Amino acid sequence: MRSVRARLVAVVVVSTGVVSTALPMTPALAAQPAGCSDPSAPLTVEEQRLPERVPQQILHRSGFDSVASDFTRALCAAGSYGQAQEVVARWGHRLWQRAVARVQGRGPAGGDLSRADDRPLYWARLGMTAALRQWRPGFDLSGAQRSALRERLERSSRGHDAIDFPVGEGKGLKRMLVTGFDPFTLDEDIRISNPSGASALALDGTVIRTKKGPVRIETALFPVRWADFTDGMVERAMRPHLPQVNLFATISQGRPGRFDVERYNGAWRGTFPDNNNISATGTVPVSDTGTQPQWTTTTLPFKDIASAPTGRFPVQDNTAVVEIPAGASEPVKQPDGPTEGSIAREGGGGDYLSNEIAYRATLLRDRLGLDIPGGHVHTPVLEFGPDNADPATGTITDPEFLKNRRTIVSQVRSLLRVAAEH
Repeated sequence: MRSVRARLVAVVVVSTGVVSTALPMTPALAAQPAGCSDPSAPLTVEEQRLPERVPQQILHRSGFDSVASDFTRALCAAGSYGQAQEVVARWGHRLWQRAVARVQGRGPAGGDLSRADDRPLYWARLGMTAALRQWRPGFDLSGAQRSALRERLERSSRGHDAIDFPVGEGKGLKRMLVTGFDPFTLDEDIRISNPSGASALALDGTVIRTKKGPVRIETALFPVRWADFTDGMVERAMRPHLPQVNLFATISQGRPGRFDVERYNGAWRGTFPDNNNISATGTVPVSDTGTQPQWTTTTLPFKDIASAPTGRFPVQDNTAVVEIPAGASEPVKQPDGPTEGSIAREGGGGDYLSNEIAYRATLLRDRLGLDIPGGHVHTPVLEFGPDNADPATGTITDPEFLKNRRTIVSQVRSLLRVAAEH
């Protein structure tokens, strides 16, 4: 995700992701059985975008337009909290598996939208979370229980529950954990895709061949929401698996025209709003803040990755940060990394959620005492063709968009191969 400095859109910041008025029901919500839905229950800012033309086209052209209504019918048939837990876990996992299979060319395409597209998963999940938010069960359901169901749905539909490195699958098999992100800046262009998410779907469960042997990749996706990170989603998803892996990489969309291997990550959140138009400026909130460092570093082989011929886009070893030097009061840019005793204001990846996932993952690596390569890679921005650049009049895909995504995903695979070989 790009630094706040690169952003041009102005967004109103609000204090909560849930609004006080309900939007007209989407087709999925309208399909709920009578008495099962409470349309007055407020939806989040993200969920309110779902009825717009572009999301509905993406769902229809991928065959994912029935996901939310099918999930709703199963949810409304649940007669207890335990049954609702089973429904949420099963349907969330099914959505993740279906999205991975579609991107990897298995099963029906469901429509004419490119199989490589990450957006059907994003919008179908929002249909499910909206249905769960407005679900009116036939039994008592506490606020805490509904929140737990939403958390379970997020986890299962993002692959967090599906990370499964097989035991004994070949001598010398290495293990790699890779993460990506949802689309973001949707108020700027609701058509947007995230090549890190597309890469994660394309790579999940695959094996890449390297000079040092095969590498099994497992992936997961994360939301572009401050609250989920504050609640510890990154640590819950990664902590059980980091001790098992030989390498990890967090990936997000970054700057136009280039890849960046981010050398340093900072313990600071900036002002840019998330997908619910919420801002959360301040020190990155982690457990045990008394020993929280201002900076963490990549242990990826950044020089090898930056110098290898991995594809069309240049790859930069990015060492720049923004800091408040020791004894000073104003932030300054340091091109060669942080100075001793400084206070973080931007890592190499900026001060948004890409910097934060890199900070959290590498801090977790260090707190677990792991000596493994790991860090953050920014992909180029996935751009539409010049004749299709206007989001107000443009189509949801075009030949240049497809070419750019194909190139970026292929180069991500090559970058990871280089990382695994050194």
